[in-house]
Amino acid sequence: MGNRLTQIATRTGDDGTTGLGDNTRVPKDHLRVQAMGDVDELNSHIGLLLCEPLPDAVRTLLVEVQHHLFDLGGELSIPGFELLKDAALLQLDEALAAHNATLPRLAEFILPAGTRAASQAHVCRTVARRAERAVVALGHVDTVRDAPRRYLNRLSDLLFVLARVLNRVDGGDDVYWKSERLARSAS
Repeated sequence: MGNRLTQIATRTGDDGTTGLGDNTRVPKDHLRVQAMGDVDELNSHIGLLLCEPLPDAVRTLLVEVQHHLFDLGGELSIPGFELLKDAALLQLDEALAAHNATLPRLAEFILPAGTRAASQAHVCRTVARRAERAVVALGHVDTVRDAPRRYLNRLSDLLFVLARVLNRVDGGDDVYWKSERLARSAS
């Protein structure tokens, strides 16, 4: 693939529209563009998470996730096109099982807190959920394959697990929610 971006400021979007990968133009608030933007934002937040000290296996996994998210965004930008492969979802499932197996079972709700890396993983998780909702909304009005929705759903689960893993890197733990109602009922 040659150089595709020869000019960044084209001014073609000044009218409130943007071009999709199939050369059609849609309003910038189109559900497809919103879904693409949420996936792009998620990828950017994962890039920020990658600025933190991370275990090598987590870093390698997140770099792969960034590539898969770029494929997912590309797929969303070209209606009817397939870029995200089944192997990407399988990789998430395997990583989720492997990392979750190292963690104690949850007995309480946890807060999106702890180390800076874990907190950023929680931010990524919430953006992944928003991106998933945007893809679901798009699927109500336009054809979208199941793979993008399934990938984002599974990725948000993985990011939750990775936040727990990252809180334990230096011997830390989850930050547990302290429910006054639960405390009263326990006493």
